[in-house]
Amino acid sequence: MDYQKLRDKKSTLIGAVSIAIAATLWGFDGIVLTPGLYNLDVKFVVFILHFLPFMLMSLFLYKRLKYFKFLNTQEKLALFLVALFGGALGTIFIVKALFLVNFKSLSIVVLLQKLQPVFAILLAAIILKEKPKKHFLLWAFIALIAGYFLTFGLTIPHIDKNKNTIMAAGLAVLAAFSFGSSTVFSKKILNKLDFVTATYFRYGMTTFIMFFIVLLTGHLWDFYLVTSKNWIYIIIIILTSGLGAIFLYYYGLKKVKAILSTIMELFFPVSAIFFDYVFNNHILSTVQWISAIILIAAIIKINWDNAHEE
Repeated sequence: MDYQKLRDKKSTLIGAVSIAIAATLWGFDGIVLTPGLYNLDVKFVVFILHFLPFMLMSLFLYKRLKYFKFLNTQEKLALFLVALFGGALGTIFIVKALFLVNFKSLSIVVLLQKLQPVFAILLAAIILKEKPKKHFLLWAFIALIAGYFLTFGLTIPHIDKNKNTIMAAGLAVLAAFSFGSSTVFSKKILNKLDFVTATYFRYGMTTFIMFFIVLLTGHLWDFYLVTSKNWIYIIIIILTSGLGAIFLYYYGLKKVKAILSTIMELFFPVSAIFFDYVFNNHILSTVQWISAIILIAAIIKINWDNAHEE
């Protein structure tokens, strides 16, 4: 018996399951947890969801702060941009989108967020001068069209009647753009920092950015508005879909190939659809189901081509 192959298969299985659990937790967060904070200001929610985990991590990781001085100016700028786009703006956009739909179309908002790889590859081509893979533009166009029909079905949206849906869809796409940007900028620092330190710095930098945003907008002292129920949601988010899911995801990412990771990440939108049905009794229409399948297939194809032509 080849024990090395057996160990490799076991390691791959553990990695795949870790990513699947992390993705499922993100799906649960988007449908059940984050909407439970709708009574709070979006910017304050983003601040608190970064500030508290950063303080918690600091209890164990504070010694890693010394590694910040070893980053050059470009790497520090890249870290700031990761925090700005992936931490601050991306999270503000997606949380605001979830709040806008008022517990309706939550799974659609989550699915639209999966457009992230489209923007990551486009921005990598522009910023890092990486040449997009063959047929990328075709599949990106298909994904965007599928995203439209996923949101509106076969009906023509009316600004007055569908105002919140249109705004939520736009914000979800902006979130995908922001998270895609973060992916591109993170390439400049992940070769210098391990994922634990990079995550710690990202939360710290995002906390720094959001502190000034909530201070300037007058929401820094919104703690008195946080109800006991809100605190329960916040603690669960931090321990599960926040820090817990991030560390599970990166742990799994170290053990599996990129394409397997992409497939396991589909537990995110699939679980979102499931939880949206279980908790909110919402189910996609036939056109939206077809659009969701096409969107997911296009994203898989984009990631597959990207992984196999590198």
